[in-house]
Amino acid sequence: MTFFLLLGMLAFCNATPQDLTGKMFTFPQKTNTDRVKLRTTQDTFEAVTVCLRSFTDLTRSHGLFSMATPSNANAFLIFKKTSQIELDVMSTTNVNFDWQQYKLDTWHDVCATWDSKTGLGQLWLDGRPTTRKLLKSGSIKGTPMIVIGQEQDAHGGGFDSDQSFVGMLTDVHMWNYVLSSCEIQRYMNDLNFSPGNVLNWRALDFETVGKVVLEENQKGCV
Repeated sequence: MTFFLLLGMLAFCNATPQDLTGKMFTFPQKTNTDRVKLRTTQDTFEAVTVCLRSFTDLTRSHGLFSMATPSNANAFLIFKKTSQIELDVMSTTNVNFDWQQYKLDTWHDVCATWDSKTGLGQLWLDGRPTTRKLLKSGSIKGTPMIVIGQEQDAHGGGFDSDQSFVGMLTDVHMWNYVLSSCEIQRYMNDLNFSPGNVLNWRALDFETVGKVVLEENQKGCV
């Protein structure tokens, strides 16, 4: 038993990040299990920026990005509601941003930022920013569990199929600082930008659970 545990630990420690340029994760079904776990060694965040691209036909609520710590199930959450996108920081404060032009079966570029010093958060959709709004001050601390495909109600669990993501996700990046508006625009316009220093799609340490398919990106041809 100890031997197999050691092998598992070695496999985890020796996991090689993969360059997923030109790839996407497809989540083909409603479930409370299927997900992708994204790994990082960082356990303290004074600021966060997360950017991703998503495609779905879901009209119900669903999670786009979920980071939990042992003390905060929603340490940093991007959650799509029927007519709103919710940004939640440290489980106690969330702000809803209304978007009337979030179309189905369309690729959308989504970025979210938060700064612990000011407590201000902001969302960007397809190159357009929201008004900056007050979330929560203070650092995010603790071993993070980062998941796409599900929304965590506990550290690494508490999944609800009615909040699962069905569709495609690609180009997931995360930084431990607030990206400038120019850098966000460069990301959204597929220009040269500084890749995430916490999560980098071009060197991603991840694990798929359940029926998640890694395949060629269908964003379009150049």
